[in-house]
Amino acid sequence: MLQLTKIFHFEMAHAISGYPGACKNIHGHSYELHVTVTVNDRNNFYIPAPGFVFDFKELKQLIKENVLKTFDHKLVLSERYIGEHPDVVNNENLVSWSVEPSAENLLIYIERTIDSKLPAAIQLAELKLYETKDSYARWVNTAIPA
Repeated sequence: MLQLTKIFHFEMAHAISGYPGACKNIHGHSYELHVTVTVNDRNNFYIPAPGFVFDFKELKQLIKENVLKTFDHKLVLSERYIGEHPDVVNNENLVSWSVEPSAENLLIYIERTIDSKLPAAIQLAELKLYETKDSYARWVNTAIPA
C-alpha cells in the first residue's frame, strides 16, 4: 500500500484546565504534525503521469489553510479555562474551544477537519502530533486494511 507523509511545524500556546501539574498554566510548544495519506486504489500498477498519488504541494496547501491557519502562533484555551481566567479574553490570538486543547483533542479536530477535504481517491491514514521531541499523540485510520 502506498502512503505519503508530509511534515508540518507550528507554534502554539495552550493550558489544560483542571490538570494538577504545570500544564494547567499557559505555556507553548513547537508542534510537529505528520500527515499520512494513502490511495483508495489497491492495484500494483505504476501511476500514470505525472506519477503522483497526491501532490505534496496540494497536501501542504490543504493543511496550511485548514490547520496551520487555525493554530500557528495562537493561544488555544477551553471555554472552561477562559471562564476561570476571564482576563485572557483580551489576547488577539485567542482561539476558544469547547474542549481542552490537548494533543489528543487537536488530532481529533485535525482528522475531522481535513478528512472531508481530501480528494475522493485519497484517504487519511495516520496523524502524529509531536508536542515535544519525544512525546506525541497518534491517530490511525483503522478502516484501512493493513
